Amino acid sequence: MTENRNAGPEVSAGGPRQVQGVRTRLATAADVPSLATLLVRLKRLNAEFDPLLAVRPDAEEQAVRVLEADLKNPRSVVLTAESVEEGNPRIVGVVRATVRERPFYVPEMEGVILDIYLLPAHRRGGVGEFLLAEATRHLKEKGAGLVTAEFPSLNEIATRFYAKRGFRPITSLHARRI
Repeated sequence: MTENRNAGPEVSAGGPRQVQGVRTRLATAADVPSLATLLVRLKRLNAEFDPLLAVRPDAEEQAVRVLEADLKNPRSVVLTAESVEEGNPRIVGVVRATVRERPFYVPEMEGVILDIYLLPAHRRGGVGEFLLAEATRHLKEKGAGLVTAEFPSLNEIATRFYAKRGFRPITSLHARRI
């Protein structure tokens, strides 16, 4: 499979998809340690935006537990993003998503992007948009008729990323420490 930097994602029948030297695939149990590290990096970034999102000391273990549960859940999607530029695949990103029911609304099933993280060296050039498109494709295959994204309100990077791709707020979650 060769890469075409001027085109959209490259696809081979049933094979991985890629753009800008990054390909996605469904995660496996062997990926969990690397993905957990990336997930904790995302959570630490979130903490920089809001002190109510301070990261627990056992965050890495929690990330492993969450990812292992996601891999067993038929409604969940966990994608691994791999850099393939040097011929030696290396995990550079993660996407966690799930499908959940919307009992009062149409469409009844919602695909939720829970986490999306890409190492800074691989951002730009359409890779984040590619990861979002891949997650959306998998969520649609699982029955989602709507895709939403959950992220900290004060994370300006995520707000701009999703707004640029047509996402808008539909609910709000407000908090205070007690």
